[in-house]
Amino acid sequence: MDLETGFHQNHQKKQSWRTVLALAYQSLGVVYGDLSTSPLYVFKSTFAEDIQHSETNEEIFGALSFIFWTLTLVPLLKYVFIVLKADDNGEGGTFALYSLLCRHARVSSLPNCQLADEELSSYRKETPDDLALTSFGSRLKSTLEKHRVLHKFLLVLALVGACMVIGDGVLTPALSVFSAVSGVELAMAKEHHKYVEVPVACIILIALFALQHYGTHRVGHLFAPVVILWLVCISSIGVYNIFHWNPHIYKALSPVHMYNFLKKTQTRGWKSLGGILLCITGSEAMFADLGHFSQLSIQIAFTLFVYPSLILAYMGQAAYLSQHHVIENDYKIGFYISVPENLRVPVLLIAVLAAVVGSQAIITGTFSIIKQCYSLGCFPRVKIVHTSSKFHGQIYIPEINWILMMLCLAVTIGFRDTKRMGNASGLAVITVMLVTTCLMSLVIVLCWHQSVFLAIGFVVLFGTIEALYFSASLIKFLEGAWVPIALSFIFMLVMYVWHYGTIKKYEFDVQNKVSVDWLLSLGPTLGIVRVKGIGLVHTELVSGIPAIFSHFVTNLPAFHQVLIFLCVKSVPVPHVRHEERFLVGHIGPREHRVYRCIVRYGYRDVHKDDVEFEKDLVCSVAEFIRKQKDSSAPDGLSANGELFNDGEAMTVVGTPSTHLEGVQLRMDDQEVQEIRASPINQVQKRVRFVVPESPKIDDGSRAELRDLMEAREAGVAYILGHSYVKAKKGSSLVKKVFINVGYEFLRRNSRPPTDSLSVPHASTLEVGMAYHV
Repeated sequence: MDLETGFHQNHQKKQSWRTVLALAYQSLGVVYGDLSTSPLYVFKSTFAEDIQHSETNEEIFGALSFIFWTLTLVPLLKYVFIVLKADDNGEGGTFALYSLLCRHARVSSLPNCQLADEELSSYRKETPDDLALTSFGSRLKSTLEKHRVLHKFLLVLALVGACMVIGDGVLTPALSVFSAVSGVELAMAKEHHKYVEVPVACIILIALFALQHYGTHRVGHLFAPVVILWLVCISSIGVYNIFHWNPHIYKALSPVHMYNFLKKTQTRGWKSLGGILLCITGSEAMFADLGHFSQLSIQIAFTLFVYPSLILAYMGQAAYLSQHHVIENDYKIGFYISVPENLRVPVLLIAVLAAVVGSQAIITGTFSIIKQCYSLGCFPRVKIVHTSSKFHGQIYIPEINWILMMLCLAVTIGFRDTKRMGNASGLAVITVMLVTTCLMSLVIVLCWHQSVFLAIGFVVLFGTIEALYFSASLIKFLEGAWVPIALSFIFMLVMYVWHYGTIKKYEFDVQNKVSVDWLLSLGPTLGIVRVKGIGLVHTELVSGIPAIFSHFVTNLPAFHQVLIFLCVKSVPVPHVRHEERFLVGHIGPREHRVYRCIVRYGYRDVHKDDVEFEKDLVCSVAEFIRKQKDSSAPDGLSANGELFNDGEAMTVVGTPSTHLEGVQLRMDDQEVQEIRASPINQVQKRVRFVVPESPKIDDGSRAELRDLMEAREAGVAYILGHSYVKAKKGSSLVKKVFINVGYEFLRRNSRPPTDSLSVPHASTLEVGMAYHV
């Protein structure tokens, strides 16, 4: 499965108005499903307990004013007009901001970073020449780079945001579906509807998670029409309620009503802000899903359609409630009470569909954020299934899907009301927004090279608003807000333990690696018998020889005629172009037939998980052989002017299956310049390389290619280290618990590293080794 070509073509094509409008239409179904369903539960959560709807209407007018200005300042001003501009090569989200900071201030937590990574075309975001880093920015950058504790703080901050997104992936489906289903309370008696809401909501949630493995592309074309129908429906009902019940409701938008609201309700009004906060749930999706669309398309969709539709819906509800003060306790204040009675059943059906669409969007976003954490070494190895060969980013993670489903059902059955679900969801949402505000303030200074006063103004304006809502949500800790905190703590602990163990394991590899001089001292045969085939040694090291190899050769008398040290690594960019995917170089003279191949992926890239990876790997080595001119090179440059990696000359090679200008592996006959390998036996397939006619290759390279083809025909063997990580003697109790218990438990219960390479078990050789870190 190869999505690279389609992705890069999608982001390189011209953004005509027709394309922008098409993307704006598609974004309605993917980005705004969660935000558009918030009218289902905002007023109900706001008036659930802390405040009461009175004859003076001060409470309802104040709540409407808070909703209007919150929607205007946070989603519209903050996200649409400011945060969307902080994209990382077209990608958005918490990790996009963290990635930008890592590249501009060198605070990356990835262990195997190289200077060669900075040569990637997508590594450094362009800054206008006339905007030099301010003096404060220079001091801030120096401080961040100097203190490792600040590196860890930034990583923890990004992970807190990621964990809250995962928590939102549990709470939002439960809240949206339960709120939509709660409309049945108007169609049956009180003693009956409570026995219907929870089972129906659970059935819908089980069906939603059970269908995840099919991917959203199969029903994705229905998402935008459903959300459009829903927004048209609630805005039309809103307009009807405004003109029918209170045409002067627009006066309630004045900020004066916020002051009157807090003056009358005081502490109770402050606590009720946790319900008003729910009007902006899903706003972060505008930034997180930026990579699938464009800034302009998201801005158009929200500004011209979503924002006015939501404002009309809330104004309509407030207009109805302003004329209805005595509402039966059975129904309280909810969305469906303001819907005309003859429309309640069709609106209920549309609401359920919209809730499913909104839930699908947050579930997909949860899968995406976990993949990003996994790529940055902060999450245990899980199986990532790409559900579409055409649409980038549509993934499915089986283990996470079922965990989310069980937690979602537990929340639905445990709470059984929107009040506590809303308290929990609100805290998760506002925490992510606070993290975004903190990271954005650093991006403004370090990446945009703007004044520190602009960053302070950004934090003061939006940070104050979000801190107010955060405090109102946190005060509801015992009333549901403990759920996202507990979920985030568990996921945070898992992420930190895995990241800590991974870093310690890598440090052990670096300290115990074997020098290249040791390998060269063995001579062309490496001191052992060389047998037919390719030996692929999987390692995390980007330089030197891993200790598992020396352990291997001291216990076995033979090794393969071609040896490749393979490192698959992530770099702090969203995507690595396929022309820059591979770094290939010799280890020692070419007569040794020993190579190093570094495969680089961005945190949003699709890792090849099929047989094409092995084919691309062999072809990348062949392309490197074709490109090299001679084995001598001046100090600081490789033979063809490429990069040095710790004394080893490395050549950038494109992905052969998508970069068709290089060497190709063929199984059929074509009338082109080619080099054939003599058959080893009649059973094995014949392998040949198709080599471009120019430039001509020399005899040494031709012989090297022939040896590579003979080895490929004989087969590929994967040599992997099977490590047992233990804390060394004298370590602290905390370290022993983290390494011996936590990390070892996660390692044993996560996917093996061979899963990401689709390594056939018959071709795998594991070398056991104990790590004392």
